[in-house]
Amino acid sequence: MTHNSIERSVLGTLGCAAGFTALAIPSQAEAASILPIAASGDAVKAALVKTDYVKFADAENADDKPVAVAPPTAETDVADQLAALVAELKAQRALIAEQNAIIARQQASIDQLMGQSTADTSLSLMRATGFGQDSVARETAPAPPMQTVGEAPPPPDETITDTLTALPEGQGVLTPKGQTVLESSFEYTRTSKNRLVFRGFELIPGLQVGLIEASDADRDTMVGTVALRHGVTNRLEIEARMPVLARHDRIQVVQQRDEGIVRQISLTDHYIGDAEVSLRYQFNDAKATDHAIFVGNLRVKSNTGRGPFDIDYDDFGVATGLTTGSGFWGVQGGVSFLIPSDPVVIYGGTSYLYHIPATVNKTVGGALIGRVDPGDAISGNMGFGFALNSRFSFSLGYNHSYIFPTKTQINATTQRSTALQVGSLAIGASFRTSDRTSVNMAFEFGMTSDAPDVSMTLRLPLRF
Repeated sequence: MTHNSIERSVLGTLGCAAGFTALAIPSQAEAASILPIAASGDAVKAALVKTDYVKFADAENADDKPVAVAPPTAETDVADQLAALVAELKAQRALIAEQNAIIARQQASIDQLMGQSTADTSLSLMRATGFGQDSVARETAPAPPMQTVGEAPPPPDETITDTLTALPEGQGVLTPKGQTVLESSFEYTRTSKNRLVFRGFELIPGLQVGLIEASDADRDTMVGTVALRHGVTNRLEIEARMPVLARHDRIQVVQQRDEGIVRQISLTDHYIGDAEVSLRYQFNDAKATDHAIFVGNLRVKSNTGRGPFDIDYDDFGVATGLTTGSGFWGVQGGVSFLIPSDPVVIYGGTSYLYHIPATVNKTVGGALIGRVDPGDAISGNMGFGFALNSRFSFSLGYNHSYIFPTKTQINATTQRSTALQVGSLAIGASFRTSDRTSVNMAFEFGMTSDAPDVSMTLRLPLRF
């Protein structure tokens, strides 16, 4: 072999070795492309060594001082790079796991805050909650205001009862079986009457001959009542009532004869009123939320109060005392209805009061009073109740009564009075203070000349 051929063989062998070494040892740029961008720790420092082969004694600690070692072979350099990559992947997985745990804890806190915000929905987002809501409305409606977080909503029957507490007396739902309601109430009524009477004849327009009499009567009546209701069954309720009355009447009479004569009478009295016992029976169950509920009622009124013939009169037939009752027994029967129409309840009813006639046989002002047939009365009412929320509701309605004339036997003749029309506008409000008590206010304003001017009633029922 010639010298040139030997030289070429040696150069070829060295070239192959250099090629294999270049393939085994990646460049600094290639190593940087293999590692993740976020990898900036000791593993990267170990992988991205320069050609002088500076190596860290501890790849896990970046503060360790570098130690110069001998140039590694291709196999050891690749193994070091793979070990560095494995260590970096483990570190990245541990970091990801820690971040996932933090995110999970934050999400749990957000879910808890969102749950409390939903439970504490403000009153402005509340819709009026009557009864008879469909299932979709019950599932999507927010919780009632003033309700603590975690408190269960009231059952449907309790919600109906709370909605109807603002309705007039005797128009609400019956007391549930086994429950008793003790109710105390206070009522104030103001009545004023002005009357002008001319007894004589008129010669020409503006010239009158006879007696002119003007009267002004103001009556204030305060009634305190204790009532006890008990649910015999879910459809039958019994009630007993005992009122106590206090009255003050002031009557001023002006007569014009040859000269003016003024008489003023002021009377004050108090005594028990007419005790009552009543039964109420619900005829049907509401098959749907918009079906009417019909309730029949029967009331018996006694004559425990002082009647018009139980008080004293002077020689001129003017009363010297005040009445606190009708003086006659009475029986009243009627029927009422309720129509739920969320969020309102429409109510109405009619009744007939029959006064039992009696023989008085008493002389008043020189006249003998014989048999007296008090006028019966037929009544009707209609209105609606509206629940603003689960605690407050109000009602608006109209009541009207027609009182038949009273027939009175005086000496040998029978006198007949005039019929009366008594109409009033009724407004009520109720606020539930607890599951057992509520405060109810009712106002009536006279709409006819025979009706009282105004009447206010405060009722405080206690359920147990």
